[in-house]
Amino acid sequence: MAVDQNKAAATYAKVDRRIIPFLFLCYILAYLDRVNVGFAKLQMSKDLSLSDAAFATGAGIFFIGYFFFEVPSNVLLKKFGARLWIARIMISWGVVSSAMMFVTNDTTFYVMRFILGLAEAGFFPGVIFYLTLWYPSHQRSTRTAWFVSAIALAGVIGNPVSGMVMDSVSGALGLAGWQWLFLIEGIPSIVVGLWVISYLDSSIGEAKWLDDDEKALLAANIEAEDKHKHQHRLIDAFKSGKVYVLCAIYFTLMIGLYGIAFWLPSIIKAFGVKGYLNVGLISAIPYGVAVIGMLFISNHSDRTGERRLHYAVNVTAGAVGLALSGYFSADPVLAIAFISIGTLGVIGSMPLFWPMPSAFLAGTASAAGIGIVNSIGNLGGFVGPNVPVWIKQYTDQPSAALYAIAAILLFGALLTVLFIPKTLTPKPPQE
Repeated sequence: MAVDQNKAAATYAKVDRRIIPFLFLCYILAYLDRVNVGFAKLQMSKDLSLSDAAFATGAGIFFIGYFFFEVPSNVLLKKFGARLWIARIMISWGVVSSAMMFVTNDTTFYVMRFILGLAEAGFFPGVIFYLTLWYPSHQRSTRTAWFVSAIALAGVIGNPVSGMVMDSVSGALGLAGWQWLFLIEGIPSIVVGLWVISYLDSSIGEAKWLDDDEKALLAANIEAEDKHKHQHRLIDAFKSGKVYVLCAIYFTLMIGLYGIAFWLPSIIKAFGVKGYLNVGLISAIPYGVAVIGMLFISNHSDRTGERRLHYAVNVTAGAVGLALSGYFSADPVLAIAFISIGTLGVIGSMPLFWPMPSAFLAGTASAAGIGIVNSIGNLGGFVGPNVPVWIKQYTDQPSAALYAIAAILLFGALLTVLFIPKTLTPKPPQE
């Protein structure tokens, strides 16, 4: 038995080394290309005469395009395989992201953001589904955390890099800093997308770097778990009430995520910080806290096999952090400290959330169900950037938007406690 356990541990470690760092790199590029518009706003709003309302609409309209193609994209990923489909997604979004440099007014801004959403649709849920092909449920939260931590690391690395680009090459060859930002940060996605074709395997059976015994061990673990899932067909995903509860919960989480991501550079600049690089360095702090905290929380969730309460408690802590950051907005140090807690509460909850759909869905139903949850939930990405704009119509209180987002996150935590059954989160099998 000890030999089998050692063999299993070594095999999963081998899979970890092969696919997790690569997917991590892909998601850093994906998230950076999605939210670098928040940094570009510091300059492009003036150049293009974009109002805050126009920026919020353009930032959020990405998720409308994302919504329309999300489920079809995830089903096509299952049909054509992760290798070709993820490569297609990365190359197309890299091209569109770089082409954002040609935006000239609010209309072209809206159009390009919508097309970027179409191009990127299916990447995140595709990877979440891809992980279900390699890891059983009780191992998935930690691996998802490693993958999702790319969001936080994209903030840690991407914000200072974005600031440095805008500080150093603004005006070169007659292009504004924000134009260089879109061009420079879009190209790596194209390069890595081409790399996906030769590197990524669509299934355990295709992996030439595994021997036959290792393949059999991995496949047996997945098959043993899938026997206990009763929803396998495409229609099962659309008929499941649990799927739509998860959609509502994820919707609230995405309002928090993109409410922070798109406005954080502007919040930092409003503290009186000078220079784009300095704004980037300070805005990296909350993401750094999130990287460390989410790995600890998700590891604890995997060890205990509990998801629901981990998710609800962490989101609640994040909501409190955002509310307190608004309350102490006059003190930049305290405000950043509490924004960091809020960021951990939002980003750190994603790896706790995503093992839930695959706990009761399998096969095509899993691909479609993950796509449904991600597409409907990500409509919160349209709401999040617009919350400050909408709130401003009713109050001049500068922290009101943070209070509103905090209340929405608390509502999502309440939904989780009330409507997500304990049986949805299976515990690790006993040895």
